[in-house]
Amino acid sequence: MKLYDYPQAPNPRRVNIFLAEKGIQVERVPIDLMKGEQLTPEYRAKNPACDIPMLELDDGTCISQIRAICRYFEEIHPATPLLGSTPTEKALCEMWEHLAFMNGLLAVAEVFRNTAKGFADRAVVGPHNYPQSAELAERGRARVANFFTDFDKQLQGRDYVAGDFYSMADITTLVTCDFAKWIKAEIPAECTRLKAWYGRIAARPAVQANS
Repeated sequence: MKLYDYPQAPNPRRVNIFLAEKGIQVERVPIDLMKGEQLTPEYRAKNPACDIPMLELDDGTCISQIRAICRYFEEIHPATPLLGSTPTEKALCEMWEHLAFMNGLLAVAEVFRNTAKGFADRAVVGPHNYPQSAELAERGRARVANFFTDFDKQLQGRDYVAGDFYSMADITTLVTCDFAKWIKAEIPAECTRLKAWYGRIAARPAVQANS
């Protein structure tokens, strides 16, 4: 089993924290995104989506997409559940992890990939080239601001994003908050619940080991 990895990037970091929380060791194969190694014919043959991370099983099966990779590991290593334990917890985790990704991580990516010089023709992750858009970058900044306030509200009376249990929803939310620093966006001072939550989650050993 091999995990194709670029630990500096937000999406691989989500999986790396997930694995560290579960205590799972996997062989890593480095793929340098800055050199475009995810677009080589060899990698594209394994993963036509041309994204990172990707899990290659012993039988050659290749699994990309964060939720799919984490679901696989959750199924084969159910101890220390990070996708919820009960039907309700699983649904809430799926819900809030998706919202953190859609309204947070992708919003930051809208800004970053539409403003960074190195992504002039690579504004969207994947096999196809798309030009940058100043309008999308501007919209992304507004979305990031709303992400902070929305998740601060969600944490009222809760220890964790999806409820009273630590989950993948917390991992994605934390990685989003850190990714936002790449576009010089910080958790606002008035988002006191989100800031307190961030301090606790960022101190976890699995997060510290993947920072």
